[in-house]
Amino acid sequence: MGKLDGKVALITGAARGQGRSHAIRLAQEGADIIAVDICNQIDTVAYPMSTPEDLAETVDAVESLDRRIVAATADVRDHEALCSVVDEAVSELGPVDIILANAGIAPQGAENPDEVKTFRDVVEVNLFGVWNTVHAGIPSMMEKGQGGAIVLTSSTQGLSGAGGTGTGAGDGYAASKHGVVGLMRTFANWLAPQSIRVNSIHPTGVNTAMVVNPILQKYLHDNPALGGALQNLLPVQMIEPIDVSNAVAWLVSDEARYVTGVTLPVDAGFAAR
Repeated sequence: MGKLDGKVALITGAARGQGRSHAIRLAQEGADIIAVDICNQIDTVAYPMSTPEDLAETVDAVESLDRRIVAATADVRDHEALCSVVDEAVSELGPVDIILANAGIAPQGAENPDEVKTFRDVVEVNLFGVWNTVHAGIPSMMEKGQGGAIVLTSSTQGLSGAGGTGTGAGDGYAASKHGVVGLMRTFANWLAPQSIRVNSIHPTGVNTAMVVNPILQKYLHDNPALGGALQNLLPVQMIEPIDVSNAVAWLVSDEARYVTGVTLPVDAGFAAR
């Protein structure tokens, strides 16, 4: 018996990284998964983004746990497309009980970036995409009428201005992740009467392809002061996806049934510096 038996979880950015880790962790607890990812490149993002092959690996991992999964490609910036794939998945798996708005980009390090377009893209993915994800998943959750749990992926940069650079990428990332906190708090108030809990999670650097790639590593190497501002308190350079997934699994379980409106750091002490 798992903590999430009979639940259906909608997860964006599910093809790899934290999203895949969340899908596997929740499936281990008995949840069925709606896995959504863009599986394409955004031209302001210099590092390679997810592929259809990545999403297929997530499907295989969940199915190996004998859980059901419906996977679809959609851009979280496209409200209509996202709602369409979620509605189709709900028709197969049943109403959504859990929403993990996880999809995000960190486009720092591009050469000769278009700062205006970069700022727009990162805010649209990391903030508008979160709004779209919740609004795509919430209708079936509310119609079911049995409560639910939502976790919005923010960042330590959603709690701190450390590392500000005046660039479209850096400013957009921090601003969007702060904006996620505002959405979380307004959603928590909106949905509390329906017993739907909403929280945000704030990881420090996580060992995923969004962080561990030559583009970002070169950027940090060329800007040592920035790297120094993003250090953890505990003696670890970064955490693993499972560290975030374990916290998410707790937040969406009945063990956290009265936890809502919370900004939960999983940050090796970053916020305490």
